[in-house]
Amino acid sequence: MNSQRPRADSAARGHIEVDCVTKSYPSVGGDIVALDQITFDVAPQELVAIVGQSGCGKSTLLRCIGGLVPPSGGSVRIAGQVVSRPDPRIGYVFQTPVLLPWRTVEENVLLPFEIGKKIVPADRKKVHDVLEMVGLGEYKHLRPLELSGGMQQRVSVARALVAEPAILLMDEPFGALDAQTREIMNVELLRIWKEAMTTIVFVTHDIGEALFLSDRVIMMSARPGTVRDIVDVNIPRPRTFTDVESDERFWTLRQKIREALN
Repeated sequence: MNSQRPRADSAARGHIEVDCVTKSYPSVGGDIVALDQITFDVAPQELVAIVGQSGCGKSTLLRCIGGLVPPSGGSVRIAGQVVSRPDPRIGYVFQTPVLLPWRTVEENVLLPFEIGKKIVPADRKKVHDVLEMVGLGEYKHLRPLELSGGMQQRVSVARALVAEPAILLMDEPFGALDAQTREIMNVELLRIWKEAMTTIVFVTHDIGEALFLSDRVIMMSARPGTVRDIVDVNIPRPRTFTDVESDERFWTLRQKIREALN
């Protein structure tokens, strides 16, 4: 974790504790166990990646952390409080941007403020600031279909950040992008993370992406998903792809994770 990024007054808001979380779904042939006794914690303002094979329960785990689905057993706590429903302290970025095509970039990012209250000037100021942060300030009047895939995903990130969440959950957000755009978005995410000072849990199936972004990588086994291992990413920050890919530690960790997942 980056010790140089303070904000002690609100840091505890981003502390995640996953304690013996199990998730099963009823089926004709008996319950299907998606997650089995998952336990780990994420420190405030840490960036943790979760990797594993398709179907191992990564997305289910993220939904349990976000309060979108309840665990069948165990608990998730945010800043010491059990998560039992969607939590305003948590922002969520899905694999697809899920933008309203008839609304402009600015109007899409305003959505979180429109739920149950009237828009005030302070809300628009926050939208302006977060769009500047993600590099979309000059595109705020465009509609989603006028944007590239990477820009649409930036809108999704901005919408998740505008309410200043303590935690950002990201479910393979760059998986549908081409390789070059994906690299650009990874670099941008690290910049945004440093500026926003939020805790991030990032689900991916790409080992290289996980190592480039994170402080730690949580490896999950095949279904039923369990925590196979957790590794520290001891590659210095700030990071560039050139620096990381020329670092022997990157290749050593990549091989270790690949062998563990296989």
